Amino acid sequence: MNRLRYVNMKIAFVGKGGSGKTTLSSLFIRSLAADGRPVVAVDADINQHLGAALGLSEGEAAALPALGAHLPLIKDYVRGSNPRIASAAAMIKTTPPGEGSRLLRVVEDNPVYEACARRVPLDGGEIRLMATGPFTEADLGVACYHSKVGAVELCLNHLVDGRDEYVVVDMTAGSDSFASGMFTRFDMTFLVAEPTRKGVSVYRQYKEYARDFGVALKVVGNKVQDETDLEFLRAEVGDDLLVTLSHSDWVRAMEKGRPAPFGELEPVNRAALESVKAAAERSYDDRDWARYTRQMVHFHLKNAESWGNAKTGADLAAQVDPSFVLGESAAVPQPG
Repeated sequence: MNRLRYVNMKIAFVGKGGSGKTTLSSLFIRSLAADGRPVVAVDADINQHLGAALGLSEGEAAALPALGAHLPLIKDYVRGSNPRIASAAAMIKTTPPGEGSRLLRVVEDNPVYEACARRVPLDGGEIRLMATGPFTEADLGVACYHSKVGAVELCLNHLVDGRDEYVVVDMTAGSDSFASGMFTRFDMTFLVAEPTRKGVSVYRQYKEYARDFGVALKVVGNKVQDETDLEFLRAEVGDDLLVTLSHSDWVRAMEKGRPAPFGELEPVNRAALESVKAAAERSYDDRDWARYTRQMVHFHLKNAESWGNAKTGADLAAQVDPSFVLGESAAVPQPG
């Protein structure tokens, strides 16, 4: 008898604007929900379209709480009783966990989810959906979007996904994903590319950065119409091309606000999503919690030196707990 193989995964979808990145993210999330997998989905794109792609009305999507607006609460919760962090005000987006920190789990109730997440029924299952929040009028001209996604990075730094659980993040478009260390927080990154020169330009940028940090990267071709489109992608991205998706009447109906049951998605596109899930699960074998923690500390020290120390008036390098390694063994119940 074959044993069921349970995995836990952090997945990112990236690509240029208009590539279909958010659509692919939503289809992947729907396929997980249909399988009954626990999912935390995060809309970290400046355009904030994931909620609508998952079937929320405009009003429901607009009512999603903004993670960035709850950053003080998030800091205060995950800080826990960590003696290396004097106060929540001394934390920045890259602050790593240590002994005494509270860690987040995919399947649990906590003040962060209560304030920042909403449960969304989906294809026979249910997911948690979180969003960074859009630019407001007060942000224009005085804030960059990366200050918004800082709350996502802090949550990912303190999140331990357990058996058969998924965290799926729809990242900001283009190479802006590299403006923080968040791109190293994932077991697998899927880059959605159209069969055009612009469509693969982000791939070339991402490939270089991914190689430097050991980030697993696969390309999902989208809007592929014929064999010439397929050959173009093969020539441009080589073995990184995982699978392609073709035109979908199901997706077109969804985008018009008339979603059909997920089971009615075209068989060829459902098969493509199964290939995406299989690739994600294969990458789990390479998860190295120690490397994951080292990368987290690396970006924290870079941010501390470049701006964090000056902003907080503290030596943020002292927040690093050299004996702490993030992982399931570190996720013990916290008092309070």
